[in-house]
Order: sequence, then structure tokens, then C-alpha cells
Amino acid sequence: MATPASRPYSIGFWLMCLSSFLFFLSFNLLLPELPDHLSRLGGGEYKGYIIALFTVTAALSRPFSGKLADTVGRIPVMVFGSLVCFVCGFFYPWALTVTGFLTLRLLHGFSTGFKPTGTAAFIADIVPMERRGEAMGLLGVTGALGMAFGPAFGSWVAQHFSLNTMFYCSSGAALLSLLVQGTLTETLPLAQRRRFSLRLLKLKWEEVLEPRVLAPAIVTALCLFPYGAVLTVIPDQSRLLGLTGSTKGLFYICYTVASLSIRLVAGKASDTHGRVPVLRISAGILAAGLVLLVWSPSVPVFLAGAVVFGIGTGLNSPTLYAWTIDLSHPERRGRGVATMYIALELGIGLGALLAGWIFSNLAGRLPYVHALSLLCVLLAVAYLFTVKLTGPMAAVGVPESAPEPSPEEVV
Repeated sequence: MATPASRPYSIGFWLMCLSSFLFFLSFNLLLPELPDHLSRLGGGEYKGYIIALFTVTAALSRPFSGKLADTVGRIPVMVFGSLVCFVCGFFYPWALTVTGFLTLRLLHGFSTGFKPTGTAAFIADIVPMERRGEAMGLLGVTGALGMAFGPAFGSWVAQHFSLNTMFYCSSGAALLSLLVQGTLTETLPLAQRRRFSLRLLKLKWEEVLEPRVLAPAIVTALCLFPYGAVLTVIPDQSRLLGLTGSTKGLFYICYTVASLSIRLVAGKASDTHGRVPVLRISAGILAAGLVLLVWSPSVPVFLAGAVVFGIGTGLNSPTLYAWTIDLSHPERRGRGVATMYIALELGIGLGALLAGWIFSNLAGRLPYVHALSLLCVLLAVAYLFTVKLTGPMAAVGVPESAPEPSPEEVV
């Protein structure tokens, strides 16, 4: 008789992966063309707001999406996120003023504040703990493919058809994601479900963050800081090394290929060897990639840094997801995932903000940007070595100080 750990993934899992691909495709499809579009509207000086407004709304909505995922259900939270993507994509052609466009970007951020939270909680419900790291790796591959394919597809559509067609394609991808979710069955136990009411949007402080996932949240913030910094300065660093025209995206290509490849071959690593041991290794690899970026006198060293950094990210990301879910109370998984995402956005946002401030368009300051990122990752490594693993949950990385489950929590 097959055990849960040996059975292949369910159809629901693969449908969720497809929905995730379509969702990430939807909003990443827009990114390459939005800066020029905003300039044509007369708001060129507000280009930095394109990502900033989107990220702010996503972060602010995480506590709400976490609470709703644990009370109303995983699927309603995901449906709301995809619905926001569908509506915003459809209305971009009608936002003909700078104020209208920036307002739409602010609203669009609710999509990523809701959909990924519900998705992670849903996957945690249907995948055995023994395969959780592998499952998060596969889910991450589909999301990363959407993020990688979206910008290229969006630019192609805008060039060969029109900008409005690109917006409608974005809306269509979100609609397909929504339709796929409509075929799935809710996984939140019936006893925990509540009918939605405005009262559920009133948060107590203890409902904002989940203390049980503090350890992975700290590591997430420290390890994602470099990602925000890299997104900010790599285009300029590429140009300074002579990568222009068709070669200007080489760093991202090398990074994405390396990240996806390692997710496919090493997704089960944390299921076999434990979350914390794998995170120690992955953070060390991230640090090695940043060392190459600090000292990158030539294109080969620069691209080697992209590959090493991509490998570290590919190991790091699914393991952090799995560790967060391991530590989350079964009835508060949505809140636990939301807490991790808040840390993620805090790390990326601070990384981007400080990288832009340090760099200030001065080539000589680029090494300082990567050095600060390196310091954050080294702090993560040091912290991970303070996490002492004991008892029956040591294999998955539950810290010694983690609260023991009460009898009601044991299922």
C-alpha cells in the first residue's frame, strides 16, 4: 500500500502550479513597458513608484490575507488576488492620467498580497510534510517561469500588436488563473470556516504576525535584502561592463536558469537533510555569489556571480517556505505564510531603497552595495548556526525554543 509520502502529487497540486504560473505571468508581463508608458502619460519622474506602490499595498494586505485564509478559506483568498489582477489589467488602457495610473498600481498590489498567501497555505494542506520542500521547489519553478517568460512575452506583444493588447493579455492570463482555481476544492477544514464579514478585517496585533515563524522570517528578511539590491543596481553594472543591447539581460538569464535548475534537482534536499542545514549551505552559496559581485572586474566573473547567486536562491527559497509551514500552527498557516511574506517584502524593499541611496549613479559605489548585501547574508548564516535542533522535529529544523504543541494541536 502506498504511503502519502510515496504517492505522486495530486491533480490539485499540478493545477495550483498552473494557476501560479498564469498569475505570475499576468503581472510580470507588464513590467518592461510600464516605465515608458508612464513617461508618455507625463509622469516620467514617478517611475520609481511603479514598483514601490505595488509593493507597499502587497505588504499591507498580508496580515488580512493571512487571517482570511485561516477563517474564510484558501480558495476565496486566491480568487480575490487573481480577480484584482484581472480587473487591473483590463483597466490599464483606461487610466490615461498619471494619478489614475499610479492609483491602479496601488490597487494592483493587492493581488500579490493575497494570491501567494492562499496558494502556499493550500499546498501545505495537500502535501505531506515529507515532501513539502520538494513541493515548494516545484511550485517555485512554475512561479519563476511565469516571472521569466512574462516580460519577454509582454514586450513581444506590445511591439507586434499594441500596448493595449498587452494589457488585455495580462488580464486574460489572470482570468485563466482564476478559472483554474475554480476547479479546486477548499482545503480549510469546515469547522474552521466562517462566512466573510467586515469584522474579519479588524485585526488585533497578535493576528498581524505569527511568533512561531520568527526564525524563518528573520532569515527571509536577511537573505532577500540582496535580491532587492541586485534588482536595483544590476542594470547599471551590466552597462558599465559593456553589456548593452541584446546582451543587457545576460545576468538575469544566467541567474534564472541557475535558480530553476537547482530547484528541479535539489527540491527534496531539505526534506532529506533538514531545513536549517540546507539553509546554512544555501546562505553560504549566496554569500559566495555576492563576493563575486563585489569583485567583478570582467563579464565572466560578473556572470559567474549571477550563476552562484541563482543557485543559492534556488536552494534558499523553497526551504524557507517549507520551514515556515513546518513551524506554523495548523490552524494559523495563512498567518504564518503571511508573516514570512511581510519579512520578504521588508527585505526586498530595504535592499532596493538602500542600494539606490548608496549607489546614487556612481560606479565606484557598486562594490559597497554588494558588500552590504554580503553582510546581511553573513548575519543570516551566523543566526542559523545559533538555531539548536533537538527532539523529534529536528529533522525539519524546528528550533529548540519552539513552543511544544498542545494536545489540541496534535492531529
